[in-house]
Amino acid sequence: MNRPRLFLVTPPAFDTADIAQKLQQAFRGGDIACVLIYMPGAGTKDVQATADVLVPIIQAGGAAAIVYRDTQAAGRSGADGVHVDTSLEDLKLAVESFQPDRIVGTGGTKLKHDSMEWAETGVDYLFFGKLDLAEKDCAHDKTLRNASWWAELFETPCVAMAGNCLDTLGDVAATGADFVALKDAIWQSDTEISSLIAHANTILEAHPFPETE
Repeated sequence: MNRPRLFLVTPPAFDTADIAQKLQQAFRGGDIACVLIYMPGAGTKDVQATADVLVPIIQAGGAAAIVYRDTQAAGRSGADGVHVDTSLEDLKLAVESFQPDRIVGTGGTKLKHDSMEWAETGVDYLFFGKLDLAEKDCAHDKTLRNASWWAELFETPCVAMAGNCLDTLGDVAATGADFVALKDAIWQSDTEISSLIAHANTILEAHPFPETE
């Protein structure tokens, strides 16, 4: 697929049965590449119990199920990968343990030098945008700048966090990011979720990657 793909991030707190139903609705709306099970502060027992329910749904929808930070829960639940952003050493350990069979992603770097250093570990993607930052209608300017810089210069795929208004999604796709992340725009909208996913995919289809020779 020669254009950016959707990368969904769950809300930080949710009812498992409710989000499971919403994910099933989301997949009826079209292409989704990844879903990050984002449960900051939750213990391994809770993360694994949730992942045990959500991972099969995500995988049945044709997407990769990624668990936030908890390598134990990711491994035990059969998730496709883990997102590690706690430290460079933690990231190196995850890459050593999970690859090549599973995905390891990272993000949250503050400096360009750190982004390059963390990418050198061999991660599968670099995430631009703060997961714990309050979302605005538009993507944050720094996210757009960093994603544009990265997509132009580096081979490691990148994810760019969009804002909570789908009408601004084109600005994120225009950076050349391989994946566009959505969180509040999906879960906090009154619109039916499958319709939101379909609309998001229509926007992304209008931003194909440049042809490479």
